[in-house]
This record gives sequence, C-alpha cells and structure tokens, in this order.
Amino acid sequence: MRGTMGPRFRGDDNHRNPSWLKTTMAAKRPPALDRIDVKILAALQRDGRSTIQKLAQTVALSPRASLERVRRLEASGVIAGYQAVVELAKLTRPVNVFAEIILEKHANRGRFEKRLAAIDEVVECWEVSGTVDYLARFVCADLAAYEELTSALIDDETLGVARMVSHVALRPIRRFTGYPESLLRGNSTGR
Repeated sequence: MRGTMGPRFRGDDNHRNPSWLKTTMAAKRPPALDRIDVKILAALQRDGRSTIQKLAQTVALSPRASLERVRRLEASGVIAGYQAVVELAKLTRPVNVFAEIILEKHANRGRFEKRLAAIDEVVECWEVSGTVDYLARFVCADLAAYEELTSALIDDETLGVARMVSHVALRPIRRFTGYPESLLRGNSTGR
C-alpha cells in the first residue's frame, strides 16, 4: 500500500486538505509553472507523504522555498488534495466492471449524472464521444450487487438509460499512479 497524505508541515493541520484555501482566496488563473514546480508535482505524485525536507533535497531548494511553492500550488488548485492509495485486494475480492452507458434522450443527462454521482460503487465516470454517452467504472462486492445497481438504473424510466454494455475486468495491467511529467509542464515557463 502506498500512502499519499501530503507533506508534513510543522504547525499546519490543514495541509491534508487545502480546500480551506479555496474559500479564503479569490479564484486566479493557474500559475505559470517552472521546472522546479514540475519537479515538485512529480515528486508529490510519487510520494505524497514526503516531508518538506526530503522534497527540498529532491528539487534542490531550501525547505522554506519548497514549502512556499507547495502552498502556492495548493492555493491555486493545481494540487487539489492528498489521499491514501488503498490496495483493495488485501481487504476483499471485489468485482470491477467497466460499463458503456447509452441514454435514450440527452435531456435526462443532468438527472442521470446526479444519480450516478450518488452511487458509492461508481468510483469513476466519464462522458465520452463516440457511440456511447458514458464510460463508468463500478467496484462491487460481487456480480449480483452490480446487476442490482444496473437494473435499478435501467428500470428507472426517468433516467432514460437505453442500454448498458458491461465489461468485467479480469486483472489490472497498469494502474493510474500520476500524470506524466510532460503533461505537468503544460503551461510551464521553462525557468
């Protein structure tokens, strides 16, 4: 299991969820990132529990300068939070199902999206282009639980689900561990 709770800031109990910053600061354009900011983001994606001292060594800055940069990235919303990565297979043997969802009428989209967002077993959902409207990932205790959830979605006529095509996952080949550094440089200044 790999933890990602965030850097340890002495005397700062709010570092694990910087959402408090969003309410105290006006919305700004994302900051221009330099190569050190990109290194900080890449390092925190690999180890979100890194201390500021270790992070400072990694990016070749003083601890204070590193802390200021992390706080700036948090305040701007570039760093949205920290979380633990749970290895679910150590606790239970869930079933992962990827579902292609097609709606009859797009007028029901808002109601459908709210319903999906309220289902804990829907751990991820994307609106996509092409022949389907949504691609959702369900993680359920077993196939019977998945069938119960999807039947309820299909049977609720107010949602307008025309069809769901299910793909049961057999095993992960590669899991998300963070964005590539090349994407983190998106609007970097190269400083």
